Amino acid sequence: MADALVKKVVIVGGGTAGWLTAGVLAAEYSVGSDTQLQITLVESPDVPTIGVGEGTWPSMRATLKRIGISEQEFLLRCDASFKQGTRFIGWRRDGGVADGDEYCHPFTAPVGFYQQNPEPYWQRLREEIQFADAVCPQSYIGRKHLAPKQLATPEYAFILNYGYHLDAGKFADLLREHCTTRLSVEHLSARVTEVDSDNDGYITKLHLEKAGVVEGDLFVDCSGARSILLGEHYGIGLSDQRDVLFNDSALAIQVPYAEVDAPIESCTLSSARNSGWIWDIGLPTRRGVGYTYSSAHSTDDEAEDVLRKYLDRSYGGADQGVNREASGGEVTEFRKISFTPGYREKFWHKNCVAIGMAAGFIEPLEASALVLVEQSAKMLAEQLPPDREIMQTVSTRFNRKFSHHWQRIIEFLKLHYVLSERNDSPYWKDHRETDGIPGRLLDSLLLWRSRSPWLEEGEIADEFFPAASYQYVLYGMGFVTHSLPWNMRPEKEQVARKQFNDTFQAREALQRMLPSNRELLRQIYIAAGK
Repeated sequence: MADALVKKVVIVGGGTAGWLTAGVLAAEYSVGSDTQLQITLVESPDVPTIGVGEGTWPSMRATLKRIGISEQEFLLRCDASFKQGTRFIGWRRDGGVADGDEYCHPFTAPVGFYQQNPEPYWQRLREEIQFADAVCPQSYIGRKHLAPKQLATPEYAFILNYGYHLDAGKFADLLREHCTTRLSVEHLSARVTEVDSDNDGYITKLHLEKAGVVEGDLFVDCSGARSILLGEHYGIGLSDQRDVLFNDSALAIQVPYAEVDAPIESCTLSSARNSGWIWDIGLPTRRGVGYTYSSAHSTDDEAEDVLRKYLDRSYGGADQGVNREASGGEVTEFRKISFTPGYREKFWHKNCVAIGMAAGFIEPLEASALVLVEQSAKMLAEQLPPDREIMQTVSTRFNRKFSHHWQRIIEFLKLHYVLSERNDSPYWKDHRETDGIPGRLLDSLLLWRSRSPWLEEGEIADEFFPAASYQYVLYGMGFVTHSLPWNMRPEKEQVARKQFNDTFQAREALQRMLPSNRELLRQIYIAAGK
């Protein structure tokens, strides 16, 4: 059976991971045409979508365009808004929330970044202006709640790079409808009861409760943290990362706006607390708020108290202080989510590949969950093996690449904690213990003391976090690089000063021309007749 052809792909699990994967595959191979490739998605009717993946990277624009969903339809159907990065509040110092401890990781690279490294010349101005404000107009635009484009800007094009905030449940619904009605994906609503394999260990069929049997040649496990196929059937274990990244719990709630025309945040707000951090994202009709924390450093009751105090200060409480009629929303109950931070020891085994939470999950800091789904589906579509023999080679490459991605994500997230100077709780102190810091990150921190990360930082062509991201976090958190004197040249300093001036000029021009997030969304709704 080494030459068994791949003609039918079966995806187990719906939600964003399952339906995005189905959409990317179906669009790539024009399923339903003469390609003869069939895609079936099996979705259990009694497994709810977790629905906390409400932030995307800019890559989502290309993914939506690839599968044929218009931006207007996406924005309207998914209660979506524009995301231009993340604002980190109170991460650097004890009591930092009160004394203006804040920095931004925007989606747009520094002005002129690929021609010259701005960091050595900004260091001389570090007491006068924050790094992100000096090198990129987007952090300032984000604080002003402005949009990244105008109504006349073409769909998925931009003036400032952007992703989205969205309602994860509505997004999954849109993807399901699009895949089944426009991309010829077969949808079976049934629970998997048994998995059959052949003598070589390859999955051949799934037994479904009250729905018979579904056969396939390649199986994609999108069944969430349970991982029915890769985890339960094949026994591929999870590489637990709790010794590096401690957060394993979250409390989430949806909160309506106090006023119907309240500003919509242009960035995810990430506010540090004693045992974790609070996310706060703005959609057109509500906000999604949650506290992700370490169960080793906080009880659930303590976590709920932290989140309630945040809501009291920000919104007048979870149960009061909001105009529900004006905002069009209702306060939801706190929802507890538990997870084991980590990733599978292998992502592709035999003829089964895991995508989404079945492959792993790390805390929502920097919103890496959906981009991992996108890039996994993209590589699967672009390198879909025609038979089992080639599948072995593709799976080896897939495992190697995504092991690298997961490790780099963990290092980048850990960087945020390692740089903190907070000493107000064991949580922050424990994060700086050397035995919990990946060796490559320790080496990099030593190197960055004399040379900032720049174009050579990436080890593979499609690194998730480029050098600009490392610079935004490093220098937003107060890290100091002492550049070697022979790297500081007068002619380069003149270029840097021009870059800083160009950033300021761009900021002023954009402030005059860009509408607010809410205003641009209002214009889009009107253009759609809503």
